[in-house]
Amino acid sequence: MEEKKTNYMPDFSQVLHLHKENVEERRKVIKSFKAKADAKRTVAEKFADVLTAKFGTVTFLLLNAAWFTVWIVINTRLTPINDFDPFPFGLLTMIVSLEAIFLAIIVLISQNREARIGELREEVELQISTLAEGETTKLISLMLILLEKQGIKVDDPELKAMLKPMDTAKLESDLEKELN
Repeated sequence: MEEKKTNYMPDFSQVLHLHKENVEERRKVIKSFKAKADAKRTVAEKFADVLTAKFGTVTFLLLNAAWFTVWIVINTRLTPINDFDPFPFGLLTMIVSLEAIFLAIIVLISQNREARIGELREEVELQISTLAEGETTKLISLMLILLEKQGIKVDDPELKAMLKPMDTAKLESDLEKELN
């Protein structure tokens, strides 16, 4: 009777395929943060995003420049049209100031929403990095065990330091000191 050998090592192509699927899945998760946040936007946030997209263009800049130029030309009596806002253009100044206020608020609304999405992504990345650090430490430990079983002694101080668990409280404390 033929003894069947069990191969515990997966085929390299299978490993690559699984890795590719894993990377694609992670990309979907990361992209979904933005999609979920976009889906939860209030009417005001959607409106602010549309306006920010429209106002943040060269076309809008050129329209403003043309508008101001026409206004100034008319009100400096360079045309036969009667001036309605003589120099120093008080009405134009008020309109431009109001436009600046509204544009700033609209942009801030969009930026605040984007910042919230960024904070979520950073939190997820921190969690993933913390898990990866633990997994890497475990892999190093397992590799050292395998090396020892093969009679290979590794005496590397840097490697020993890597095996110590990360002191997240000290790391957080150091970061707080840097911020202050």
